[in-house]
Amino acid sequence: MSGFYVEHPGMHTLIEDAGRIGKANLGLTTGGPADRMAFYWANRLVENARGCAALEVTYGGLKLHSSCNSSIALTGADIELKINNQRVRNWQSHIIEKGDFIELGFSQNGIKAYLAIKGGIRVEEQFGSCATVVREHIGGINGSALIKGDWLPVEEQICAHTNALPENAIPTYLTSLNLRVITGYQYQQFSVHQRQRFFSSEYQVSSQWDRMGYRLQGEAITFPKQNMLSEGIAYGAVQIPADGQPIVLLNDRQTIGGYPKMGSVFSLDAYQLAQCQQGAKIRFEPISIENAHNELYLAQSRFKQIEFIKKAAN
Repeated sequence: MSGFYVEHPGMHTLIEDAGRIGKANLGLTTGGPADRMAFYWANRLVENARGCAALEVTYGGLKLHSSCNSSIALTGADIELKINNQRVRNWQSHIIEKGDFIELGFSQNGIKAYLAIKGGIRVEEQFGSCATVVREHIGGINGSALIKGDWLPVEEQICAHTNALPENAIPTYLTSLNLRVITGYQYQQFSVHQRQRFFSSEYQVSSQWDRMGYRLQGEAITFPKQNMLSEGIAYGAVQIPADGQPIVLLNDRQTIGGYPKMGSVFSLDAYQLAQCQQGAKIRFEPISIENAHNELYLAQSRFKQIEFIKKAAN
């Protein structure tokens, strides 16, 4: 099968599809793209189904050599994209010819970029997904980040048009975020004072962040009840461990845990958090589950309605 040869894997590059759904009972976490919206845009730009396997590139540095004719698109973090040493636009599809060399620079804004290839990367699924979760040694190629010499198999396909996302639809990745939280059933067990402290304090992303979750630093939150029973962990869950410093859990989170939780960060905001690194400023605000559903529905509608700028492929 045709494909792309990995000349240099970059800082940390993973093969991700939409994620491993419904396997938490086996102890397997979801995985999938940390910034799901950027991942969806990358696939849509090359006219793939939303969940097609693509590359999640952290910070950059990836270099690929093509053995086929294809189409690619890079979205997410502001990382310079070059084809045969010529700078080309992000958030747009590009025709790739056999022998072309693709090179990514390093991030200027945001930390995770998504490189989609027409037809998706064809690697074997495990438990219904090829999403890479390094902690579990599952998915992708041998359950690990890409290494030099890896082969990314694809079917030779080219888009009939090049597609570009309009400038006004390209997201901006901020270093100061307000994260909306859907409070959970344990929320009422925190004192009124601790709830007010949580929603009125500013936190910073600590040095301990990855695809599993983000540990924050700031005002400590206390919880009166200890020795809680372990339970399933939702995406975006805001745990309060013994030191009182909130942890927001993301794609590669553990499947069960026993820390008290304020609630869960709204998914659209969690995608933005996944583009932050150490030092980013974080505040929280409550949102009802009804308003969160409405916001998500509107975002999905906008995604479908935005029209690309099209040019005929040569």
